[in-house]
Amino acid sequence: MLGIRRLTSDDAETYRAVRLEGLRLHPEAFGASYETEVEQPLDFFANRLTNSTVFGAFEADTLLGVAGHFAPTSLKERHKATLFGMYVRDTARGRGVGQMLVEAVVADAAAQFESILLTVATANDGARRLYERCGFETYGIEPRSLKVDGVYYDEALMYRRLDG
Repeated sequence: MLGIRRLTSDDAETYRAVRLEGLRLHPEAFGASYETEVEQPLDFFANRLTNSTVFGAFEADTLLGVAGHFAPTSLKERHKATLFGMYVRDTARGRGVGQMLVEAVVADAAAQFESILLTVATANDGARRLYERCGFETYGIEPRSLKVDGVYYDEALMYRRLDG
C-alpha cells in the first residue's frame, strides 16, 4: 500500500540515499549536483528536512520518491512557494507516485501560500505532463539554464495559483 507522509530529521539517512540516487542518475533534472551533495554530512540532509517541507512516498518502509517546497526569505516574496527536489525511483514510476507527491506538496503549500513555482527541464516530457496534470502552467523558458558535462539544458518555468 502506497502512503505519503512528511519527512522529519529522523528520515535523513533514507532521504539522503534517495536524493543522491536522483542526482546521480538524472543530473539534468536538478540544479544541485551529486558531486557536491555526496560530500555533505548527514546533518545537511536533516537540516533540509527541518527547514523546508519534504514529503516521501512509501511502500511499507521503502522510500519510493520525494518532493518538497520552501519559501523565499525575502519579505516581498513570502506569498509564494517553490516546489523542489521531485524524484521518483525508476522502480516506482508509472504507479501514480509522482502525482501523489505533487498533490501532497500543493495541498500543504496551499495552506500557507498564494502560488507555487517550479522549474523542469524542457526535455523531461513526462515530468512536464505530470505538472500540467496537477494544474501548473508554463510561463517561460530559461535557455541554457543548466550545464551538465558540457551539455546545456533549457528549463521550463511553471506556476500554479493556490488562492483560488
